[in-house]
Amino acid sequence: MLNQSLQQRLLQKLSPQQIQLMKLLQIPAIALEQRIKEEIEENPALEEGADEEENENNEFDDDLDVEQDPKDRDDEEFNFSDYLDDDETPSYKLNANNQSADDERKEIPFVSGISFQEQLLSQLGLRILDEKSYLIATQIIGNIDDAGYLQRELNALVDDLAFSLNVVTNVDELLILLGIIQEFDPPGVGARNLQECLLLQLKRTSTHKKSIENAIEILSNYFDDFTKKHYDKISKKMNLDTEEIKSAVNEIIKLNPKPGNTQSETSKSIQYILPDFYLTNEDGILEISLNNKNAPELRISRTYSEMMETYSQSKEKQTGQQKDAMMFVKQKIDSAKWFMDAIKQRHNTLEETMKCIAKFQEEYFLTGDETKLKPMILKDIAEKVGLDISTISRVANSKYIQTPFGTFLLKSFFSESLQTDSGEEVSTREVKKILQNCVEAEDKMNPLTDDELAKILNEKGYNIARRTIAKYREQLNIPVARLRKEL
Repeated sequence: MLNQSLQQRLLQKLSPQQIQLMKLLQIPAIALEQRIKEEIEENPALEEGADEEENENNEFDDDLDVEQDPKDRDDEEFNFSDYLDDDETPSYKLNANNQSADDERKEIPFVSGISFQEQLLSQLGLRILDEKSYLIATQIIGNIDDAGYLQRELNALVDDLAFSLNVVTNVDELLILLGIIQEFDPPGVGARNLQECLLLQLKRTSTHKKSIENAIEILSNYFDDFTKKHYDKISKKMNLDTEEIKSAVNEIIKLNPKPGNTQSETSKSIQYILPDFYLTNEDGILEISLNNKNAPELRISRTYSEMMETYSQSKEKQTGQQKDAMMFVKQKIDSAKWFMDAIKQRHNTLEETMKCIAKFQEEYFLTGDETKLKPMILKDIAEKVGLDISTISRVANSKYIQTPFGTFLLKSFFSESLQTDSGEEVSTREVKKILQNCVEAEDKMNPLTDDELAKILNEKGYNIARRTIAKYREQLNIPVARLRKEL
């Protein structure tokens, strides 16, 4: 049995304008221009550039003036002014100037060049190969990654050639052609693992020194001990003294573990970080400015606004097609206004949030000393700015700030707190900085263990356990003491 009943519920829903603002907050400065261009392409009522007064003598081209369909003549009289706001929108609200005449113009530099694989193919063209061998070698080069390694198994390459190019081959033939590719520059290219990569580079060395011979033997027969820095074991097995081991290890250290990066890093396009904020120190006073270089001026299309005004003042009876057209125009104008308002609100939210962060971490921004960073979480800033934590998270995500001592990711200033023996709360960033300083100052022949690092920090008043030291060390990409050992 079906029953009807009335229910009253309180729901919280985000409006389309709020959703649009949330999405814009997440976009960094470098991607904002592209997002604005997408909106301009989608909405014909939105235009880029300063508002220009058009010649009032120009005749208005009414593209919507179509012949009235007889079946619409009996429609009720339609007054478009009913769909407009009571108050006319002033012209200054139809423009958005996101830049200042005093803004300094900054360009983003780019570099370009041929890819790493293209450089290998150019060297392949200098070799005399038949058509089949050339196709196989091209397939091998196509599977070499940017670091210079061939990650795909040779058996899998045999199947790839058979299915994709109808080339029947075998592993032995692939090994011959791989050997040719491994003779290309940079030395070590085409290796299938680190051990082979280092050996290829050593064997290409023109000088014949005892240290290089020892280095080749170490990598060939004692690679596992070498990676674990068990130099004592290697010394006993090879009957070498400390100086001989040290000379051989120094030859290995000179090698490039990722030979492909030597050329690929200089040939691929590099896009530099574009800061969202600029922070300057003016005689002890912090000044925050928002980067608006990628936010061009926006305006409502004069054609669309005049079209609205003309038809709202018209007393004539409108056809069904004209009604639909004018509703479309109004929808596009409203959408353009919402987008312009969202851009302005984005700027205000970013600026207010950054000013609050700068004030909270004022001592750090004045000195640049990481040990001056205070514990700060999203909730601290959200409460001061009066915004939701999720909004602060969107602001901090993927945003950079340029300071007198470097450009940093905004979310790197947020950290948990740690209590000292005296009861004072300090930032975990401060503890990590002290930990990093201890590792940099250690004796590399006898590096500090996690227990020793924990003891040092405890003596400085930081109540921290060994397992926490290990966690912070991993976050700082610092290897364990055994792997930091040097001869």
